[in-house]
Amino acid sequence: MQWGDEQTIQFLPTRNPGTTCFPPEVLLENMDAAGVEKAVLLQGPFYGEANEYVWQATQKWPDRFLGSAYVDPRSPAARATFRQATEEFGFHIFKFELSEPTGLVGLYPDLRIDEEPMAWIWEEAERLSLVVTLDLGAVGSLSYQTEAVRTLLERYPRLKIVIAHLAQPPIDRGQDEKLDRLWQEQVQLARHPRVWTDLSALPAYASTVEGYPYPTARQYIRRAVEMVGVEKVMWGTDAPGLLTHATYPQLLEFVAEHCDFLAPGDLEKILGANAWQVYGGDSRT
Repeated sequence: MQWGDEQTIQFLPTRNPGTTCFPPEVLLENMDAAGVEKAVLLQGPFYGEANEYVWQATQKWPDRFLGSAYVDPRSPAARATFRQATEEFGFHIFKFELSEPTGLVGLYPDLRIDEEPMAWIWEEAERLSLVVTLDLGAVGSLSYQTEAVRTLLERYPRLKIVIAHLAQPPIDRGQDEKLDRLWQEQVQLARHPRVWTDLSALPAYASTVEGYPYPTARQYIRRAVEMVGVEKVMWGTDAPGLLTHATYPQLLEFVAEHCDFLAPGDLEKILGANAWQVYGGDSRT
């Protein structure tokens, strides 16, 4: 809509062409509406393996998207999928969702990331200087393998790990001291020089007890920054699933506009600079 002679404004929300469809073009519209320049496309296995689809998006919009690969470590085709992702598609990011409801531990309840069947993945990730993002699921669940991550860091000292979703803080059970202790232990993994954490999906956990702009979720961000430092925290959305909880601009603004405990320079790091260092320009060093 044109407003007067010069100003043009977006009068209607960004489109969503179907209830089961969220193509890259729609993500770009949401990013543009929020003023987001770049995004990392992290896969969730509940969509199925989408390595080629993600690769195609990064090829069409290389200045807007970085892609991650997915591999089921127990699939007979795991090694072939890994080789294709790294050699043919050139991915340098892998995402492993361990969570019980929608991830690998749901498929394989006995799966441990620090045991022999997955060792080849970590060896290759270290050799190729890959970044590995881990969704370790809900606090206290089978997939919440904090000690196993510590073991990986000891075995593979050059391995780079991102813990997704700020280690899933127990926002709806904030008075449970045991869960809070387990959450702190996982967040504190980011004190390691090659571990970071992201803020994606926090509004989903918070929406069970509060609405936008999620004051309790913001307190967990504050606590995490105090524990591990602002350089170890990265903003993220977890779209499209999070768009059932908030608009894309709100997923940005609850941090960018409402985390008043963060100085402007700290916000700049959390909202992009840290992610670029981990996933983007400096990710191979």
